[in-house]
Amino acid sequence: MIQNYFKIAWRNLLRNKVHSLVNIVGLAMGITAFLLILEYVSFERSYNTFHQNISSLYRVVKQTPKGDVWVDMEPAVAPLAKQEFPEVQEYCRVAEHSANGIVTITDPKENKPLQSFRESELAYADASFFTLFTFPLVQGTATSALTQPNTVALSESQSRKYFDTVKSVGKVLTLNNQFGKTIYTVTAVYADMPPNSDLQFEAIFALQTLANPANLNGNDWARLDSFDGSYVITFLQLPEESPGVPADFAAMADKFNALKKSLNPEDQSLFVLQPAKNLHLAESLNEVYRTSGSLSFVYLLSCIAVLILLIAWFNYVNLSTAGALKRAKEVGVRKVVGAGSKQLAGQFLGESLVLNLLGFALALGMVASLQEAFNGFVQKELSLTTLGASVLSLGLLLLVVGALVSGGYVAFTLISFQPVETLKGVLPTGRGGFLRKSLVVAQFSASIALVAGTLVLYQQLRYMQNENLGMELDQRMVIKSPEVGEGSFADRTAALENDLAQLPYVKNFCQTGIVPGGYYNFSANRITRQNASPEDARKTYSMGIVDDRYLATYGIALAAGRNFTPREAELGWEKSAKLMINEKAARQFGFASPEAAAGQIINWGQPYEIVGVVKDYHHQGLKQVIDPIVFMPRRSVGYLTVNLSTDNIQRKIGELEALYKKSYPGNPFEFFFVDEQYNRQYESEQQYGKVFTAASLLAIFIACLGLFGLTTYTTEQRTKEIGVRKVLGASVTSIVALLSKDFLKLVLIAIVIASPLAWYAMNEWLADFAYKIDIEWWVFALAGGLAVGIALLTVSFQSVKAALMNPVESLRSE
Repeated sequence: MIQNYFKIAWRNLLRNKVHSLVNIVGLAMGITAFLLILEYVSFERSYNTFHQNISSLYRVVKQTPKGDVWVDMEPAVAPLAKQEFPEVQEYCRVAEHSANGIVTITDPKENKPLQSFRESELAYADASFFTLFTFPLVQGTATSALTQPNTVALSESQSRKYFDTVKSVGKVLTLNNQFGKTIYTVTAVYADMPPNSDLQFEAIFALQTLANPANLNGNDWARLDSFDGSYVITFLQLPEESPGVPADFAAMADKFNALKKSLNPEDQSLFVLQPAKNLHLAESLNEVYRTSGSLSFVYLLSCIAVLILLIAWFNYVNLSTAGALKRAKEVGVRKVVGAGSKQLAGQFLGESLVLNLLGFALALGMVASLQEAFNGFVQKELSLTTLGASVLSLGLLLLVVGALVSGGYVAFTLISFQPVETLKGVLPTGRGGFLRKSLVVAQFSASIALVAGTLVLYQQLRYMQNENLGMELDQRMVIKSPEVGEGSFADRTAALENDLAQLPYVKNFCQTGIVPGGYYNFSANRITRQNASPEDARKTYSMGIVDDRYLATYGIALAAGRNFTPREAELGWEKSAKLMINEKAARQFGFASPEAAAGQIINWGQPYEIVGVVKDYHHQGLKQVIDPIVFMPRRSVGYLTVNLSTDNIQRKIGELEALYKKSYPGNPFEFFFVDEQYNRQYESEQQYGKVFTAASLLAIFIACLGLFGLTTYTTEQRTKEIGVRKVLGASVTSIVALLSKDFLKLVLIAIVIASPLAWYAMNEWLADFAYKIDIEWWVFALAGGLAVGIALLTVSFQSVKAALMNPVESLRSE
């Protein structure tokens, strides 16, 4: 019997080739989108889950009274926590990127440098790193890898890069960074960190190295017993109450804060313990603690995946019920000869299963063909194997349930036909009509909302990219400063600057510790005016090290006062006792105007004169409010920015590289263009835009398939009516208008439903931006107009076909 059901199902599919093809393609497209997005969601949720201790690890974060959250802690915090609280089983401090610098490999026989590499994925860490985190070692032991100062663990890739082998334990390298030039011995090699790890380091240096003041190069703020410099991420291991049940970390944080308050009553910030399992994705959308992934983006993709899959099933229902009319007599005959409802339901469910299986098989092929393009889009290496067993089972269960529900409705519709009526040629007219129309409204509502969201998103992105930033970024090339060399950097820097000044295509240049789009040098408080209140001392300022040419190089204007002089930049801020501030900082200090601030004295360990007030500019982009900035004069730090004409750019880069290497031999020449780096902060919005565009196009296409099905259903019901109207003189235009108006009403209802929903959703999204557009009415008018136009084209195809039909053919049975 079951074999017979499938045989009949196959014959029906072949008999109605166009109907079957449209149905299968619609299902396949929905399932393809669902599976690809499920891969991404599954991968995002797999981050850090491979760590065996993940459920007992917590990151210490600091929350200010204003709600700002800092993840960098003072290095003395973790040892104090273990000393005072027996609940703290172990701790690990990780100084992300603080170790970044130049790694030099030396010939052990001749003691000459063989090769130097500028590295940006280095870290310092405690000896507990490899025991708390699960990163398998290829060489060495986890318990002793980083216990001694001046030791380093390399990744497999880095070991091959430096020494052409993964067995590099015992070999020596030199690191030259902000802490000076230090020799390290390799004590371990670990397997490359997996892509679903938030910790991504190419080499890990023993943090204990910095316990020796001789290894700090004068950076006393980095002392391991210091409460002054905040530069380490602190992880604590707390005991679980029972296997799988986390500790009461909130109570632990309360004890921590009580201790902190007793040590420093003026500090109003609070320590919070964030579960390490939430480092990548937060537990909820309203969590304020920093994560490296975006829960909102995961939710958005998940909703889009389910929405597209639902639209595909809605289409199946609409197309199948439209085609069911052709089989009404078949159902009547089967019932007359004794077929029961269960037998008919079994047959039609079998057809539904065959059709869904064909759609699923086609979807697998489409996933395979689109996988590489999708991986490039999300910048991750994904495949169907990315789906864990539980996620894959859940996805397949959802597909099976959806197939049964949608197929069950079609089967119920077919077996409910009355045989007496259907054998007379009287087809049912009202059954399921409301549901079918509701499904079309739902499909177009989703499609219109996605189109409107796409338009708003691209408007905001264009606004952020084109808004006046208060500075000029085009044609600014930034060269990273040197870290390797013997002798005076000042003399070699002066020589390089003299060479740059002779180049006709160099308009201006500066040497600074900050560049637009990047971080500030550090943040500081206790910078106050005379007779300031304790509240003023707690206000935070972003600190930037610049020279006297910074404003001119980036086209930043002064609001009052003057710029730094070359002499002040040479002396530095402490010796010159000069600072500049921006307008936001002037307001935070309480000055009535920029002019009132210029020339005034502020205290920061010593008196400083505010020589100038800089006009506010968007240093870190339009996603954030402008920070109160204090500019400190100094040269030869961080970055060399060159403002140059960009014609024959490769030749000019080659000349600049030659000058750089002449002044700084042994240092890699690395550069970037400021405008490109600045715009990278909008990559997530660009990714959102691509997702919305693809989802909108797919949703509209699948929705139009559903509308095509409903048009087919209606025209088949009204074939004789159309014939009669044509005999009585109705024109093709009037018949097309008659058949189209009902469908256009559905689209107009969808516009009314989708517009407020889209406005609310996008308004909530825009709330995360400090500077944003206003959502205007024409966005919804354009989205609705596109939907109406596309729907009209879809409906017109079938309507014109019906209107051109010979009335003799449609009236022949009468």
